[in-house]
Amino acid sequence: MENINDRVKILRKELGLTLEKFGERLGVGKTAISKIEHYERGVTDQMIKSICREFHVDYIWLTTGSGEMFQDSDEVFLEQIDRIMAGENELHKTILKGAASLDIEDLEAIDRIIQKFKKIREEKP
Repeated sequence: MENINDRVKILRKELGLTLEKFGERLGVGKTAISKIEHYERGVTDQMIKSICREFHVDYIWLTTGSGEMFQDSDEVFLEQIDRIMAGENELHKTILKGAASLDIEDLEAIDRIIQKFKKIREEKP
């Protein structure tokens, strides 16, 4: 059964951040994050608030595991895009740039392909 320490690790991995980069964003070192992830340290209320604010994480998800990991809003989405574009993951950047350059016909073609794969997956025995 996962707890808040597990969810911190799940979140960090979902964001694609190293212990060091995750800690930097929260104003702590990688050792502090490692100790949280390995159950050597609890997650303080201050840390919970910092994680939620910095990464737009849903407080209920982080503290209980219920609901969605991230808060859902256009502003949060735009901040996530900014974070990706300022980050080090070139694949993320390339995918965003590529998606932004597609016209409606391209998007519809991609959607048709995705729907075909979904149908094939559903037919799988």
